[in-house]
Amino acid sequence: MDEKKAKLTALIIVLNGERTIGSCLQSLAFCDNIVVIDSFSTDKTKEICKIHHAAFIENPFKGYMEQIQFGIDWIAKNAPSEWIFFLDCDEICSTELKEKIQSALAQESPISAYQVYRLTWYYDRFLYHGGMYPDKLFRLFKPEAIIISQKNGHPIYIPTREHGSLEADLLHYSYESFNHQMLKINSYATRGAISMRSEGKKGGLSKALFHSWWRFISMYFIKKGFLDGKAGFINAYHIAFYTFLKYIRVDEGNWGEPFVQSISELPTNKPKRKKQ
Repeated sequence: MDEKKAKLTALIIVLNGERTIGSCLQSLAFCDNIVVIDSFSTDKTKEICKIHHAAFIENPFKGYMEQIQFGIDWIAKNAPSEWIFFLDCDEICSTELKEKIQSALAQESPISAYQVYRLTWYYDRFLYHGGMYPDKLFRLFKPEAIIISQKNGHPIYIPTREHGSLEADLLHYSYESFNHQMLKINSYATRGAISMRSEGKKGGLSKALFHSWWRFISMYFIKKGFLDGKAGFINAYHIAFYTFLKYIRVDEGNWGEPFVQSISELPTNKPKRKKQ
């Protein structure tokens, strides 16, 4: 890395990202530096990052907010940069976005943080409807001009100074299969339920049914997810299922703990067996 302060540093967090990390890094060749914060990947992520001459730092994962903040702090201490461009390992900077970033940074402007548009590939196409696009996120910012927080287990970026938008796409390849999506949904729902519980919010069956039903209606009909064809329907259904899981898991129940120790402790409302 350069010893002098860099103009633009790309920051990526990753765990076992060999599927997309190469394309992600290749799209960031215009950045002065690239810093990857890895949660001890066991695939070829490290080797791919070294090929692209990225700084590779391993740090235990404690949460998305914490990992992103660790990366920002690491850059400030070890390789100061005027601007940071943050990406997940499954995101790729489009050529149009690269050009708009270069143009914005070449100008004298009071703006210290920019939103970009995230465009997600799902099943067999990019999703432009159902509230999926434009998914505006503050990803280009001066380190002192952003606060990283979280909501329902997901990171949110809060600008503290004048901000603007770059109307160009960050391409998002979040899933490789339906099985992969279900694994992520399970993780997201658990984190969301924990977050709701910590904030004193209520869950339960009625809330789970209502919010999941409304989420599907909103995405597929009101926000016209049906215009994305089969992919739009499947995506809306999966996100409704995620919503159901999140609300139902706020109350985890006891799942048989403590275990029934004797026949006398069996419930009194046990249904009677029908005579044969």
